[in-house]
Amino acid sequence: MNVRRLIPATAAAGAVTLGLVALSACSTSSAADGKSSDGKLKVVASFYPMQYLAEQIGGDHVTVSTLTRPGVEPHDLELGPRQTAELNEAGYILYLKGVQPAVDKAIAQSEAKNKVDAATLTKLEHHGTEGGHSHEGEEAGHDEHEGEAGADPHIWLDPVKYAEVAKGVGTSLEKADPDHAGDYKKNTDALLTKLNGLNSAYQQGLKTAATKTFITTHSAFGYLAERYGLDQEGIAGIDPESEPSPARIKQLQTIAKKDKVTTVFFETLASDKTAKTLAQDTGLKTDVLDPLEGITDKSRGRDYLQVMESNLAALQKALGAK
Repeated sequence: MNVRRLIPATAAAGAVTLGLVALSACSTSSAADGKSSDGKLKVVASFYPMQYLAEQIGGDHVTVSTLTRPGVEPHDLELGPRQTAELNEAGYILYLKGVQPAVDKAIAQSEAKNKVDAATLTKLEHHGTEGGHSHEGEEAGHDEHEGEAGADPHIWLDPVKYAEVAKGVGTSLEKADPDHAGDYKKNTDALLTKLNGLNSAYQQGLKTAATKTFITTHSAFGYLAERYGLDQEGIAGIDPESEPSPARIKQLQTIAKKDKVTTVFFETLASDKTAKTLAQDTGLKTDVLDPLEGITDKSRGRDYLQVMESNLAALQKALGAK
């Protein structure tokens, strides 16, 4: 009896061992092909503007994680082991080269099959001293954060350029996961409709502006300014935490008086100290113009579209648009 009992016990132990091996093999296979355990494409986004695109276009067929947690200033992000592992297990990575140097380096070393740089899906431009849209300090700031060419990466703040990126993301997801290509195309078209509507709202909402000039701590709005015929005046360039020079403060005081500027804008992820100091010195108001690098409880909206609509309302008020 004892011998007979040992036989099934041994068989059961072997079955458990085989099961663990099979499970391990399945998990390894799942990680290798970039799919989650439920078969969805594992997408890693570098920061919020890329996350939004991945979620909107990927829909039910993807699981999206972001390297930049809400409330973290993305430019200075450093990656930990967990985030590096996520990159290696991803089936699709969406990022914007030039915004986050540490992320760019980690993605270059990643084993992921599909890596999509949003900067290649539209045309990047320089917003420096030329053209009257962004001025002192911005070129130097861009060189620090945005790669050798010094091009402005803030394409997501222009609904038209963001739509161009969305098209490219949709096409690349169709290729990465052809079984769901039809749904990706449908979701892309739906997002493009929303972004076209946003562009129309900005065109109509800003065309009657009494002044075209706005002052902001973070010189992130060059594309938006160019799209809608505005002039961005950055206090201290790309870095919202940096202190402006006395010469720059004096220059901005002159510009504010000349162009009838009413408001100095700051952002939600950085200190408002610089904006408030300038506003106090020049007798101006302060308000938020969100560069949408992350969504937090302080954001004026739950997602990209809502915050962009809040930005439009803030610009209309500051520029005297009716």
